[in-house]
Amino acid sequence: MTWRVLLLLYLSAPLQASAQHRSTALYPSAQRIRRGAPWWLDPAFQRSVEDVNLLFEILLAGSRIQGEGRGGIEIPDEELASLRKAEELEVICDDVVPKSLSEIRRLTGRLERRRRPLSRPDFERTVLTLVFVTQTLERITERNQRALWSDSLARLFGALQRDLSSW
Repeated sequence: MTWRVLLLLYLSAPLQASAQHRSTALYPSAQRIRRGAPWWLDPAFQRSVEDVNLLFEILLAGSRIQGEGRGGIEIPDEELASLRKAEELEVICDDVVPKSLSEIRRLTGRLERRRRPLSRPDFERTVLTLVFVTQTLERITERNQRALWSDSLARLFGALQRDLSSW
């Protein structure tokens, strides 16, 4: 009888660990399956050096990550916007990157408590969140809101800087 209890505890340990891992995810929306595509189990744009270069090119082309409920990302270059990878980036920007100040502040709090390096997808999402906050900050005129968004920007930058120095 006792060996059955021990076996049950042994077999349930990975389930408990995975449940705890999901509850502490930096980007919980990335864990949800989106738009029925199987690769969206953990959406990430960058899978190769070419993808990194493409992301850099898309951002340098003047792309804007849209706010909540307004779509994912606006890419002014029609050629870049027509790429299949641009569609993937749009879904990530629309469904995964946090858009509200409260979500971003929650994220920065989790990033500051984090003790291990970010995974590649989480690093990518944090950079995209930093880009969104920067673009939002340039549109805000109210002084109090500007101070809150500026604080979030500084905290995101600090988290990315700590992550890069940990490697």
